[in-house]
Amino acid sequence: MNHTTYLRESKHSETLLVNQLSLSRAEQDQPVFKFGFGQSPFPVPVQISQALAESAHRKEYMSVQGHLPLRESIASFHEIQEGKHWHSDNIIIGAGSKILLFCVMAAFKEAEILVPAPSWVSYEPQAKLAGHQVSWLATDFTDKWKISPEQLESFCSNRKDPQVPLILILNYPSNPTGQTYDSVELRALADVMRRNKVIVIADEIYSLLSYDIKERASIADFYPEGCIVSSGLSKWCGAGGWRLGFMHIPPELTGLLNVVIGVASETYSCAPSPIQIAATRAYQDIGLADNFLTKQITLLNTVSEYCTQKLQEIGVKVHSAQGGFYLFPDFSHFTSKLEKLNIHTSEQLTTALMEDVGVALLPGSAFGMSKESLTTRLAFVDFDGSQVNNSEQMTAQFEQVKNGINQLCSWLLGL
Repeated sequence: MNHTTYLRESKHSETLLVNQLSLSRAEQDQPVFKFGFGQSPFPVPVQISQALAESAHRKEYMSVQGHLPLRESIASFHEIQEGKHWHSDNIIIGAGSKILLFCVMAAFKEAEILVPAPSWVSYEPQAKLAGHQVSWLATDFTDKWKISPEQLESFCSNRKDPQVPLILILNYPSNPTGQTYDSVELRALADVMRRNKVIVIADEIYSLLSYDIKERASIADFYPEGCIVSSGLSKWCGAGGWRLGFMHIPPELTGLLNVVIGVASETYSCAPSPIQIAATRAYQDIGLADNFLTKQITLLNTVSEYCTQKLQEIGVKVHSAQGGFYLFPDFSHFTSKLEKLNIHTSEQLTTALMEDVGVALLPGSAFGMSKESLTTRLAFVDFDGSQVNNSEQMTAQFEQVKNGINQLCSWLLGL
């Protein structure tokens, strides 16, 4: 029996693959600048780690929906930080927000998943694993890689089967572009969504790392009845490997939360109990969060501006980040020179950079861009954030990023 005929088509996450390649290069004492993997460089605050240690004995299965004190703390935390008015009954806790995104998609028998290009690498594969059609909305550098209300309206008006639920995944600040939407832009998009009954998953995992803390707008502010908000500990608390995420599912999406809980019960069962206890402490300590976030944002903004300026100086098209860890440089200015090296795609470009100077970037094609688009994602977090409380030592740690950017620029100028 040839069982391989019946296997699904699948691929590994390119972000995880480039991380492994970078680690292998480092183990062989080869120079590497790890701009491919977007992991928070900052340590989990000591108080939160201590809460985890003190909860290590908690071995019981918790509610599939999640520890009630944690859900209550999340609701209170996001009301204080972002003005959201949530009830704990509408929140579900998961083993990372990634599995919750899949659970929502798996809750639908049929749906059309709409994603902007570029978008995070896992949205499309998850949608296909859930058996759904995937459609893309192309964006460009001029519009800062953001979709417009007119574009969304046009797509909705031309759908072949408007009865099939349309789920738009909107991530801001964006992985991979570092760009976000302001309140004016989100209000205009919300009008289109409401008129066309679009369900939107607002992936706000980077929202607390928006550099302009006065502009932490959410599509949920303008379209609460149709907006699912996804977030978690991984970015703002530096706890990616802890795998603790949540979703707020509005009650107006009748029955969806119960179905998602059912999918969760048949997949991950519940988030780990010790992690949920420690996360409760993280969301309860508003003062700790504010202090930690302020220091992170200050440094990330500084690093982003340095990288942006150096790249722009040599002709790379790139926007300063507005939040998170990423830039999305466009190298089309160098098209003719790259073609002489037989480099015609973003994947060929990133391969050459890794082999020639050890600069690890991810190709734009991994995020839904065309293969010929000479775009890449640059995660500017190749530094040790453990000295976040010491500005002088942090400046020294930032040298690795500077060296990597200088290597990248020198390689381009030498073409």
